[in-house]
Parts: sequence; C-alpha cells; structure tokens
Amino acid sequence: MVAGAFRYELTQNRVARSLVARAGSELLGYLCLWEIGHEIHITNLAVHPSHRRRGAARTLLGSVIEDARRKNVELVFLEVRPTNVEALTLYESLGFRVIGRRKGYYFDTGEDALVMEARLAAEPSAAGGST
Repeated sequence: MVAGAFRYELTQNRVARSLVARAGSELLGYLCLWEIGHEIHITNLAVHPSHRRRGAARTLLGSVIEDARRKNVELVFLEVRPTNVEALTLYESLGFRVIGRRKGYYFDTGEDALVMEARLAAEPSAAGGST
C-alpha cells in the first residue's frame, strides 16, 4: 500500500482497523482489515522478509479470527495471489477456502486474486458456558 492509502485507512475509514506485530521496537508485520456488520475483509497482511516463517502472520490473523468469533462475526474474506503458496498454506490451515477469482486484481502485475473465506462459528468453549 502507498502512504496515502495507509493514511486514509488510519484516519478516515471508519470501518478500518490495523494491528501490528513487534519485537521490542522493531516492526515485524501488520494486518489491515475492514469490519462491516458480521463480516471482516482482510485488506492487507505483510511481514518483513527477515521475519517471515516465524509465526507473525499466523499470530496476527489468528488474533483477528479469535476476536471475530467473540463478536459473533460470521465471515472473514481476503484476496491472495495464486502464486503465493506460503500464504495459501497459512490461510487454509486457519480454515479459509477458495470461493472465487478476481481477474487482473493486482495492479502491479495484472495477476488474478483468489478470493478466500473462512466461515466462523462460536468456539466450543463459548457454547453452553458455565454459571
């Protein structure tokens, strides 16, 4: 994302939220999302190349999914490049499945995007809780 797009998401988009992963003062990665009604759209998830494959993306996305379940959010959507095998593997391990394709979605390469969704249900521990 370009600086102007980030600035808009942080200061003007009322449905946008952002999370960061840090190690001390070092930024490891970030996740941007839109929360609209009972749906979440992951708009951006990135981890610095020197910190990839260490769990930062899984932690960021996992925390969003846990929070969404607590809020009774029903669906989480995202787009991913078909060539991003690492991301596809992560998303599938967290319950996402491919539901469609957006032709020419990525402006930098003209590459298609796979649309993925995760249908959320209340966590088993939340159902029939204790008194």
